[in-house]
Amino acid sequence: MLVLALGGFAIGTTEFVAMGLLPEIASGLDITEPIAGHAISAYALGVVVGAPLIGSLAARVPRKTLLIALMATFTIGNAATVLAPGYGVVMVSRFVAGFPHGAYFGLAALVAAHLAGHGQRGKAVGLVWMGLPVANVVGVPVASWLGQNVGWRSAFALVAVLGLVTIGAIWSGVPSLTRMPVTNPLTELGALRRTQVWMTLITGMVSFGGLFAVYTYISTTLTDVSGLPLSLVPLALMVFGFGMITGNLIGGLLADRALMPGLFATITAFAVALGVFVVASHNSYTALVLLFCVSAAGTSIVPGLQTRLMDVAADAQTLAASLNHSALNIANAFGAWIGGVVIAAGYGYTSPAAVGAMLAMAGLVVLAAAVAMERRSVRSAR
Repeated sequence: MLVLALGGFAIGTTEFVAMGLLPEIASGLDITEPIAGHAISAYALGVVVGAPLIGSLAARVPRKTLLIALMATFTIGNAATVLAPGYGVVMVSRFVAGFPHGAYFGLAALVAAHLAGHGQRGKAVGLVWMGLPVANVVGVPVASWLGQNVGWRSAFALVAVLGLVTIGAIWSGVPSLTRMPVTNPLTELGALRRTQVWMTLITGMVSFGGLFAVYTYISTTLTDVSGLPLSLVPLALMVFGFGMITGNLIGGLLADRALMPGLFATITAFAVALGVFVVASHNSYTALVLLFCVSAAGTSIVPGLQTRLMDVAADAQTLAASLNHSALNIANAFGAWIGGVVIAAGYGYTSPAAVGAMLAMAGLVVLAAAVAMERRSVRSAR
């Protein structure tokens, strides 16, 4: 589990560090900061495109071999960013680095669940996803410091080294997985014909958007609304990261003990935390407390969604598991966009949390509809 989480740590570091190094990237490439932001979009596009393609086309590849191949592609993409002579190559390299992102997390979750056994699947998935929040607490600050003081390319060089270490760790630390079944592209594509797979993905896309509606604008929210000194914003981001760690643990335990009640509970808690944050954000102390709650509740949804996909995807689990991360990345992009829309409309920096609460409640509606459809299908089969 730790080896698989190490890959998540490397991926999480490269995904988020670019956001904090945009001024340095822009200066180094002699472009504007908004154009440098295209590097983030290129990475996200790689995630969304790569997950379904790899999840279906690589269905026959042995699982351990595929894990190594995915991390090798990730490492090559980050190394290419380090060596890129200009803007165009940087965009291509960020796309390549993001391409294996979703497939890696999906496959790593399946491998972890396979090794842990049925009663421990949620906990195993939570441990694999732990690499992302730990990256926010440790990897991103270290890489950002390195990029600001040594040069922005050094941050991606660090990530490339992490990729190489992960490849070695998977090679030596993950068993052969010969008992883990492989499928074929047609079988995997069968996931797209299953209504419950789509309903689970839509639940994630709708409800999870609120997390990044808040996170994207958290720095200005804390300084302008909460009155937090700018120098303490990194501390707030660490609080957010610790919330993600807590949420992964809670979500994994709930997924094992009561999957569907746990999903309803975590999404409800997320909606409540976002709603309370609208009021709590006007004080720096309560803002930090609720920021932790928002992060923990939002992240706790993910292990349940991943486990639910394992249950409803039947023999097409690789594609379904990979699509989960594509769905969450779409939620990230949509949440950031809708948060910017309401701020631009003049509703203030607390409005993204309010919109996020409504998105979470909409996710509850989708999940309830999915359960009703599933029960109706079971009754019809009888």
